[in-house]
Amino acid sequence: MAETNEMTGGEALARLLRAHGIGPMFGMGGFQLLPFYDAARRLGLAHSLINDERCGAFAADAYAKLTGRVGVVDATLGPGATNLVTGLVEALNAGTPMVAVVGDSHRLHSWKNMTQESRQLEMLAPAAKEVIRVEMIERLPELVRRAFQVATSGRPGPVVLDVPEDICHGLYPFDADELDVPRDNQAAPALRSRPARGAVEAAAALLRSAARPMILAGGGVHLSGAAETLERFAGSFSIPVAHTMTGKGAIACTNDLNAGLFGRYDRIANGLMEESDCLLVVGCKLGEIATKRFTLPPSGRPIIHLEILAEEIGRTLQPDLALWGDAREGLRDLHAAMEDDADRQSRDRADYAGEVRRRMAAWRQSVDARLTSGEVPVNMARLMHELNLGLPEDAILVADGGFAAHWGGLLYDTKRAGRGFLPDRGFASIGYGLPGAMGAALADQGPVVAITGDGGFNMTLGELETARRLGLDFTIIVVNNAASGYVKALQHLMYGEGAYQSSDLVETDYAAAARALGCNGLRVEHPDEVAGAIAAGLAHSGSPTVIDLVVTRDPAQMLPGVDNRAATVRKGDRIA
Repeated sequence: MAETNEMTGGEALARLLRAHGIGPMFGMGGFQLLPFYDAARRLGLAHSLINDERCGAFAADAYAKLTGRVGVVDATLGPGATNLVTGLVEALNAGTPMVAVVGDSHRLHSWKNMTQESRQLEMLAPAAKEVIRVEMIERLPELVRRAFQVATSGRPGPVVLDVPEDICHGLYPFDADELDVPRDNQAAPALRSRPARGAVEAAAALLRSAARPMILAGGGVHLSGAAETLERFAGSFSIPVAHTMTGKGAIACTNDLNAGLFGRYDRIANGLMEESDCLLVVGCKLGEIATKRFTLPPSGRPIIHLEILAEEIGRTLQPDLALWGDAREGLRDLHAAMEDDADRQSRDRADYAGEVRRRMAAWRQSVDARLTSGEVPVNMARLMHELNLGLPEDAILVADGGFAAHWGGLLYDTKRAGRGFLPDRGFASIGYGLPGAMGAALADQGPVVAITGDGGFNMTLGELETARRLGLDFTIIVVNNAASGYVKALQHLMYGEGAYQSSDLVETDYAAAARALGCNGLRVEHPDEVAGAIAAGLAHSGSPTVIDLVVTRDPAQMLPGVDNRAATVRKGDRIA
């Protein structure tokens, strides 16, 4: 007979999370989850108080994006739960494995005006891959396992585990074996599927015969852990690779076959796409930004779409061939189907591959004056250039929503295959930079630098206290233009100079604010100081470094476009 041990539901929950091998957790407790918090203390789980639950979800998201392990966040009922929504939608749209433990009211008293009670399940349901409510304490082991299984299978995503007060505080004689779990669902992808053999063979035939094939890589490449596989595939058959913002690092940006970002902002990729005769789309949803508001890819050439979520295939365009399956396994099968002809394909495409290299070199030469600009205030292109020069190969660059991600997506170069660039493009919410840097630092995969705007930093500045409390080392660059820069730039484009409404901020010294919070603060006002500040941030330890970087106040220069041309917009366009 198996040994039993009477304990609270909260302790069983903590033990089950430990058995799943979770990493750091963030939360802000309330009465409903107190037994869980007490058990986390006694069991030595890495749980930390967050100052805002949304930031806890963002930190968990960044940690999970880099490690593949399930990010964990918790919140009390009502405002704690509803504060998670933005972070959950980021994880849902980006395919991030996450479990959010949410307290709920005592079931005996529900819907009798309990303090902070709300229809939280209805509000959280559209923001999560699945919502699981625990109605019987003895089902906790089963339902926790279910939460991790859903979070890590198929296209990963966030799962809400709703735990009523009486379940968390209640006692039950749990079977000791129930609190041990299989190790299969600790990280994504927990399960892998492969495309149908016939579809793979048909796709291989199209790629073999193409003179100018091209790969369009999205964030699904990283969800699958397929970057090195894709880089080998592209190199074996001399196929150029363009990427989305989340797909950056699908192959190293320094690889001669890398064509850079495609879509709304691009270097050479959109032109190559126009001239291609076969497109292989891998792990990419082909959304608005990637397709330049659904005007790309051009029609008239075969399109092969390799995607883990069947519902995404055909959503924005109908491919000629659908490969339903895991990106890594699909690429391996394609490679096997084409490798007997690899030498011939590479030989035939040698000039094509060289053309990619030559075009990229010509692009770099054409924008060199902006990349090395001595303008005061600092030009964003100069910042990205100094990051390319100053960050080591294993660095992680976290990019906040809006223009920080766009500038980084266009100009930052990863130096190896893998997720070295971490933007929050699932929901493109501003305010991700600081908590994202916290989660990235806890992932411990290399030095972390983040870029955020002053508007995004204002939203989350209080989390510097959390980062300092945890002794985290990272550098966050606050792009200080005393404005909600993206909005102001769009107002400039749409309505002309001076037609700005509710887009200006007061001038603030964020380096001084950082020092007041016990962190390292550096203010940079001249481009020649940027490299030294980045180096100082990388060398500092024991607390975050905030670089308050004063950049151009000219709205015409705020949007990405190192050739002085901003994105084309029309009245009525919504630019995300």
